[in-house]
Amino acid sequence: MRLLVLRALGLGDLLTGLPALRALAGAFPDHHQVLATTAAVAPLAGHAGVGDEVLVSEPLGAVSWIGPPPDVAVNLHGRGPQSHRALLAIRPRRLLAFANATVAVDGPQWCEEEHEVHRWCRLLSECGIAADPSRLGIDPPEGVEPPAPARGATLLHPGAASPSRRWPPERWAEVARAEAAAGRSVVITGGPDEVGLASGVAARAGLPPSAVLAGATTVLDLAATVAAAGRVVCGDTGVAHLATALGRPSVVLFGPVPPHLWGPPPDRPQHIALWAGRTGDPHGRTVDPGLLEISVEDVVGGLQDLSAPSSAVPTATSRSSRHGGATSCTPTGSVPV
Repeated sequence: MRLLVLRALGLGDLLTGLPALRALAGAFPDHHQVLATTAAVAPLAGHAGVGDEVLVSEPLGAVSWIGPPPDVAVNLHGRGPQSHRALLAIRPRRLLAFANATVAVDGPQWCEEEHEVHRWCRLLSECGIAADPSRLGIDPPEGVEPPAPARGATLLHPGAASPSRRWPPERWAEVARAEAAAGRSVVITGGPDEVGLASGVAARAGLPPSAVLAGATTVLDLAATVAAAGRVVCGDTGVAHLATALGRPSVVLFGPVPPHLWGPPPDRPQHIALWAGRTGDPHGRTVDPGLLEISVEDVVGGLQDLSAPSSAVPTATSRSSRHGGATSCTPTGSVPV
């Protein structure tokens, strides 16, 4: 018997999906469990132990399934119809997914205003599978040595997938200078296309070239680096979810997307989410106005809170605003399909 789970997205998507993936492993212990995900995060999926096999897939591409149809297929990718069609094409005997009338799939209703972790746990719970949203943790990768400068350092990750979620480089440099002035070492991480950004921040802050750890890291190298850091400062990116998964204290800057949808668990005081209370386009081509409302002083203050005695550290939501109102459940919206 084989179970196929589709979540072919990015680093943060994999990490927010861990509780649901672990619930499926517990619900189908006798099934050979296959996770269809992207090549970039496949090594971390293997490290997290959320499947017997990882099947590399492209987002919304055809699933390269070989052999008889899976006994169970689970869509943890989106609301459909494209991701539903990718799974229906391999003719699973049973499909667990959100309802979508376009492809005649029955299931729970999609909710727009719902945290990403809770969304997939709710999908399973409404299908009769208990899922604990707190099961977010992973261990540091074994056998992966973090760079020496990262040990105990303040890790800054200034990059993000879209310009709307990138706080200005000069502000990152000011935070780096403040941390260095406080006697803490600083390192700057980034992907292969963010070496220039990381180097520019380091140069503005007067940091040595050894502080730049961008460009040469795999996803497991990045996880090891985050695990070794003393604390993490980043935007709304996969690194924020790594800090949560690895239990590293963090200050996370939110702009167009609010923390109650993608932020760290609000009951963990080692994570502080900063948000001005405004929403916007998470894929915008210019920096989000709400993100610009977060000042250097706000971030430095958040880091000071992390250094305070544990009884004085605010929770992840106490430094952020949140939208009120009822949850909206609908099969439409600007989300992965």
